[in-house]
Amino acid sequence: MTEHDKSPATDRFKAIAARRHREPSEPAPPVLESIDAHGAPPEDHGPTPVAPPAESAQIGLEHFTDPGRRRMRAIARGIFFNGLVDRTIRRRVERKPGAESLRGACVVVANHSSHLDAPLVMSSLPVNLRQSVATGVAADYFFTTWYKKLFTQLLFNAFPIDRTGTGENRGLSRKLLAAGIPVLVFPEGTRSKDGRMRDFKVGAAALASSIKVPVLPVALIGAHEAMPRDTSWPRRGRPPVVVAIGEPLYARKNESTVAFNDRIQATVRSLYREYRPLIDG
Repeated sequence: MTEHDKSPATDRFKAIAARRHREPSEPAPPVLESIDAHGAPPEDHGPTPVAPPAESAQIGLEHFTDPGRRRMRAIARGIFFNGLVDRTIRRRVERKPGAESLRGACVVVANHSSHLDAPLVMSSLPVNLRQSVATGVAADYFFTTWYKKLFTQLLFNAFPIDRTGTGENRGLSRKLLAAGIPVLVFPEGTRSKDGRMRDFKVGAAALASSIKVPVLPVALIGAHEAMPRDTSWPRRGRPPVVVAIGEPLYARKNESTVAFNDRIQATVRSLYREYRPLIDG
């Protein structure tokens, strides 16, 4: 964002973040050494999601490709990401060489344990993906009221995912990828309560395999400790977060969807282990 792009909203975000930064740091729990959940009990995420509103299935491709909407999103993201997120945490981004050169359609996946996750991933992607990436969000939560829908669509270029499995929104992610638009999904389906990564649902792997586009794996390290589930603001003191973006993964010949999904999960865990020491550096 340039000096000319500043706005009163940006200044307000900066003032709030600066105020929080001056307050005493909150004692934060140590960042997990591993996100493996082997042996951990299943998490209770409450009642089964309700069916999403019917109108959430009526979003057309033009919403994601219209130049005017893209300009509005760029302004909103500059205000939110630069004016808020990077003033409440200390972020370090690491990208593998293949991620830097990736262009066009791909499925971006990451572990999910914080409301920081989507803005962190989106704003850490290489610039050739960052400007157009669309984020899959729970239709039964983010598309139930006009203000939630407006916020998520404007800021995250959001498309609705039907967590009930009834297929009301099926097909939109395929259309986005066919149009060359990268999509971001969190294959766990919801945020982890303890920061440990649960098994990925196979949807992202199946989608990438069927359309023959790569999966871009991302490990988020420290996001859970910076802003755990059921909190509304990051911890004071600008806690550290590392965003590690791996090499693109392609489905192998004759590789099953389950095997591809397992390989994606293993890669995210491996990225976490590889870059976890940077938190302490």
